[in-house]
Amino acid sequence: MEKDPSFNVLGSTLATCSTAPMTGFFRNGACDTCAADQGSHTVCAIMTDEFLAFSKYVGNDLSTPRPEFGFAGLKAGDSWCLCASRFLQAHEEGCAPKVNLHATHVRALDVVPIDVLHQNALPLEK
Repeated sequence: MEKDPSFNVLGSTLATCSTAPMTGFFRNGACDTCAADQGSHTVCAIMTDEFLAFSKYVGNDLSTPRPEFGFAGLKAGDSWCLCASRFLQAHEEGCAPKVNLHATHVRALDVVPIDVLHQNALPLEK
């Protein structure tokens, strides 16, 4: 699998989302993507208790540890590469987590409008 070019939604080099916990479709800490990433794990989101409860309710439990998969479970404050469609769904339901635009892959824009990302963005560093 060859990665798409690593650019963020701001047009610059894609920043790391998280290495603790290790995230991303490629488990390289970045929200890189490729044609095989059917879920488009491209939105670097900072978990909240509200979002984790929502995700569990709609069928994707991100908070329960799954040691058989090497997954410790997420908690509020963790950064994670979310599927773009799940992020958009959470936004529409009023429980979207904050987004790190520097670490959100440009391919997220295939699913999520840029204004929605900006509405949920962490403050940009100057």
